[in-house]
Amino acid sequence: MPHNFHLDSLDRRILTILTQNAREPFLEVARKCGVSGAAIHQRVQKMIDEGVIKGSQFNLSPKGLGYMTCAFVGIQVNLTSETTHQKVFQQIKEIPEIVECHHITGKYSLLVKIYTYSNEHLKQILVEKIQSIREITSTETFISLEEGFHRQLPVEKK
Repeated sequence: MPHNFHLDSLDRRILTILTQNAREPFLEVARKCGVSGAAIHQRVQKMIDEGVIKGSQFNLSPKGLGYMTCAFVGIQVNLTSETTHQKVFQQIKEIPEIVECHHITGKYSLLVKIYTYSNEHLKQILVEKIQSIREITSTETFISLEEGFHRQLPVEKK
């Protein structure tokens, strides 16, 4: 978020409502906030322009789509050069079952979140797609037994 943009209490109220239900009509948000629909539209557009709001989407249920295994994989990359790291990142990005990839500090270069249909499918992705990338020196896999919770960041000031 740029340093010259600050969320005021109305912006925070709008974000709180929309993070609870992104499909809430702007007129309903306006009613709840006691302002006009145009004001809500302008505020939301400003927050999009400033990078506070990053898109909107439907959240699919992995299990509803048959993806029964969720895992996190730490990936060590032989960092011979920056281009090597970017090359590996691009190859990882092409694996559709990987839904998140983070560049991290510590033992691993990358941490990915992956959904697969089964443990056997996970093994196949690990061996055939991830570990077959020549520059990857090792991986460590953590299977999630259950997601305890998933939430948006709080928008109200503490």
